[in-house]
Amino acid sequence: MLNIVIFGKPGSGKGTQASLVKDNYDLVHVSTGDVFRKNTSQGTELGKVAVQFMSKGELVPDEITISMLKEEIKSFMPCNGFIFDGFPRTILQAESLDDLLKSMELKIDLVVALDVDNKKLIERLLKRGKTSGRSDDQSEEKINKRLEEYDNKTKPLINFYKIQEKFISINGVGEFNEVTNRLISTIDSKI
Repeated sequence: MLNIVIFGKPGSGKGTQASLVKDNYDLVHVSTGDVFRKNTSQGTELGKVAVQFMSKGELVPDEITISMLKEEIKSFMPCNGFIFDGFPRTILQAESLDDLLKSMELKIDLVVALDVDNKKLIERLLKRGKTSGRSDDQSEEKINKRLEEYDNKTKPLINFYKIQEKFISINGVGEFNEVTNRLISTIDSKI
């Protein structure tokens, strides 16, 4: 079984690449955004709790997110593995994910970061904002706040996974297929 975290700043292409790479290894793509949407639209108990926080503009507590992820993982078992996109975002979430996977006799095998400089990310996000309708992609000020939040909360995960010898960074700039090929050769060289 192969379990990968795809990692990077907002706009680095995590979701796009996860959906392309998953097919190469027959993995299940687990996006926390999709998991939230599924639970809230289906009105699950966890979804109802999450909506209470989201409706106030608050972050859903980690324990609720982890519980949703556990149910999502269980629903796809047995499988060849998972590619996690958008989670973990903090050290506490990474530790919780490790504990969850360990309880299921699984582990994260590799964390691959898509490295893209901020100037390129802002360009990408503003362009995406014109077509996606996402309000957080339509303002350079909001994008900069998201990048700052990444630096403060998510960037420390780099060292967390380096210590475990699971972290690798690749150039996330280029055509989709170029980046996908880089990702696949990096994963192949590590597994």
